[in-house]
Amino acid sequence: MSDTFLLGGDLRVNRLGYGAMRITGPGIWGPPADRDAAIAVLRRAVELGVNFIDTADSYGPHISEELIKEALHPYPEDLVIATKGGLLRTGPDVWPTLGKPEYLRHALEGSLRRLGVDRIDLYQLHRVDPDYPLADQVGELRKLQEEGKIRHIGLSEVDVAQLEEARGIADIVSVQNLYNLATRHHEAVLDHATEQGIAFIPWFPVATGELARPGSVLDQAAKDHDATPAQLALAWLLRRSPVVLPIPGTSSVAHLEENVAAARIELTDEEYQRLSALV
Repeated sequence: MSDTFLLGGDLRVNRLGYGAMRITGPGIWGPPADRDAAIAVLRRAVELGVNFIDTADSYGPHISEELIKEALHPYPEDLVIATKGGLLRTGPDVWPTLGKPEYLRHALEGSLRRLGVDRIDLYQLHRVDPDYPLADQVGELRKLQEEGKIRHIGLSEVDVAQLEEARGIADIVSVQNLYNLATRHHEAVLDHATEQGIAFIPWFPVATGELARPGSVLDQAAKDHDATPAQLALAWLLRRSPVVLPIPGTSSVAHLEENVAAARIELTDEEYQRLSALV
């Protein structure tokens, strides 16, 4: 199993990344309770070899991107920062969609400024807005790419048909969908991404739910590896497909170190098959 992936054909990233949503306040709203701790998590992630960080303008809103710049700018040469646009924020845990092309351009410009860069490595449409043609939404990102403001384009929460429609408009290098050991309704998208060599970025990657109950297959496998169920869930994702780039998020350095250690866990064929059969 390769521990790296060539994103977009030119960005080599370690497959276990970091999702920077949880470094904001409750409800992904406002600043974190401990700003210094959030900065420490970001810096520790890079120290541990994480070179793929995923964020969005809606995390805070804006707070996550601002913290990334404060903690890591000027950025290490190999650090790839992915962000997203297309969601508004009107309050804690409230996420209205807005894919109006003019707004997407505005959102991208804001992300460039907050991150302190001239070009976003990977810019993702956070959600497809049904009120605007997908061609207009992806088309605007393609224009921004042609202007040199976006290096690569990705999508989030799409099905295979939407992915293929978008690929007819621009080169799509990644898909970020909800997917984990316990929730697998995007199997078809993952399989398609694997066939096409497109990165699949599962968000909420460590969810295990009832699968981690005492005495379960997952619980026993975790004990066999002297690991946690969450670590096994990440190891399973990394084994599931070579295009999978999990982005577990946390506001704790200890939890971050635990997540990163999951990349060293090697599941046997039998363990992988037993975990795969749980759902």
